[in-house]
Amino acid sequence: MTLPKFAPPRSFHAELKRRAAQYFQTEAKAQTGNNALLGKAILLVSSLVALYTHLVFFTPALGWVVLECVVLGTVVALVGFNVMHDGAHGSFSRFPRLNRAAAFTLDVLGGSSYMWDAKHNTVHHMYTNIDGVDDDLDIRPWMRLTPDQPRHRAHRFQHLYFGFFYCLLFISWILFTDYQKYFTRRIGSVALKPMSLNDHLIFWGFKVFNLGLFIGLPVYMVGWQSWLVGFLVSGAVAGFVLSIVFQLAHTVEQAAFPVPHETTRKMEDEWAIHQLRTTANFATDN
Repeated sequence: MTLPKFAPPRSFHAELKRRAAQYFQTEAKAQTGNNALLGKAILLVSSLVALYTHLVFFTPALGWVVLECVVLGTVVALVGFNVMHDGAHGSFSRFPRLNRAAAFTLDVLGGSSYMWDAKHNTVHHMYTNIDGVDDDLDIRPWMRLTPDQPRHRAHRFQHLYFGFFYCLLFISWILFTDYQKYFTRRIGSVALKPMSLNDHLIFWGFKVFNLGLFIGLPVYMVGWQSWLVGFLVSGAVAGFVLSIVFQLAHTVEQAAFPVPHETTRKMEDEWAIHQLRTTANFATDN
């Protein structure tokens, strides 16, 4: 598939960046994370470590296990939003090494920061809401997320069963989709850039580490049945929270789903305008 081509940039993007920079300068705010974000990151990572330690080494009764696993899954998602995501975008800190460390929290939790960079930072943010390119839109045939995707009878009920597939996101991510991308060398229809030897070593090193940390050691300490309950509960909660929050940014009625020209593959807008049209305008104070 030929990738879509955006219209040449005009004055809009330059003016947008100028005004954004002016805002930060006028308000005397850093364009990267501040001490509040660092404090939140420390709190979240500490909570994650504490919950894991208590569940694996000081395992409580079953009722408490389920409750703590719900909290653990929520904290995993929050680490993803507040630490990993910002680190991968280079906005967690003004120090590149700290950004890299923040991005590596995904590798510790079972994902791959390399695959995330390719899937999210490159493909998703470059071709947001373009069906057939933006991999975030592809849950076919189970769900229909854009007006141009094929409609099946079951889709009339997807508002009832969507939660099941959202719960599968995190578990399938760490156990299947990263490996699928690695071996097919593709993010959906987009070719994955070549990986260096270091990229391969980091990918497999953290995958083995994660399997030992979140499967091997817990199974050894609490048995496979208790581990399976905890793994499924925490993974389902993490997947549901991650899906709901990420979908709110783009897969909503207010966002556009532009289609490239059938023959030229050209887009109507330049990239910056495309980004605004395909992204919901919301924040904590809106």
